[in-house]
Amino acid sequence: QVQLVESGGGLVQAGGSLRLSCAASGLAFSSRAMGWFRQVPGKPREFVAAITRSADSTLYADSVKGRLTISRDNAKNTVYLQMNNLKPEDTAVYYCAAVAPYLALGGAASRYDYWGQGTQVIVSS
Repeated sequence: QVQLVESGGGLVQAGGSLRLSCAASGLAFSSRAMGWFRQVPGKPREFVAAITRSADSTLYADSVKGRLTISRDNAKNTVYLQMNNLKPEDTAVYYCAAVAPYLALGGAASRYDYWGQGTQVIVSS
């Protein structure tokens, strides 16, 4: 059974850093592009970043470009989101997800077929 398990969330002051991890099992991780989304209660899930299978290309939302960096380690079946210079507006539950087979990177949630449970990030001002 496919499992995506996020970790690394927590409480941090504005300007601080966190690194989120997503450990995958039950799927051919190296054959899947991966992405990160975030969601605030009452609002739609928002695309954050995505990375290709071989990490030769990435895609970022404009709101996080330059502050958040997606990476992956295929040997460890893990995708990361390095979060620097965090802002209160980054507060959300963060989810990792797998892009469906044969699809290119994109920000639409419908392109992703597996999702983790999420990890909470709170940035205080």
